[in-house]
Amino acid sequence: MEAPLEAPHSPAAETAVAGSARLSIESPEQMQDLGRRIAKLLRPGDLVMLTGELGAGKTTLTRGLGEGLGVRGAVTSPTFVIARVHPSLTGGPALVHVDAYRLGGGLDEMEDLDLDVSLPESVVVVEWGEGKVEDLSEDRLHVVIHRVVGDTEDERREVVLRGYGERWTGLDLA
Repeated sequence: MEAPLEAPHSPAAETAVAGSARLSIESPEQMQDLGRRIAKLLRPGDLVMLTGELGAGKTTLTRGLGEGLGVRGAVTSPTFVIARVHPSLTGGPALVHVDAYRLGGGLDEMEDLDLDVSLPESVVVVEWGEGKVEDLSEDRLHVVIHRVVGDTEDERREVVLRGYGERWTGLDLA
């Protein structure tokens, strides 16, 4: 049932899982709350990859991350602009929200976004980043959202959080 979580060709993808958790989410409000809870763990330089099919809740989770980080601006899907920067209102890191759905290649195509420049001082969240951005950092949080297939009215989601690298070792992701 679960798709592969990392691109096999990427050296950074082979980084060992430092911690993981599996959560059941019953509503968009709970997904947004999960984002607020994850935001408490985040710091400048963190890379968060979001994986899930259309309508799974990736942007809803990111909206909660933005609220938890105290950033400016409404967090909406950056599908047509590819990336949005939300500066902090609280002196914390900015949120760089990227939608890599329409980007085909790996880091070669992503380089134009200068994510490697933004990463040290920001929290970078990449929707559809699997197989494209793993090489940005060995330390990353990968969030995989599974939704009920077929019934679009069912709001239940299974969320798998996997921290990779030393940064995530010992952190309670549940």
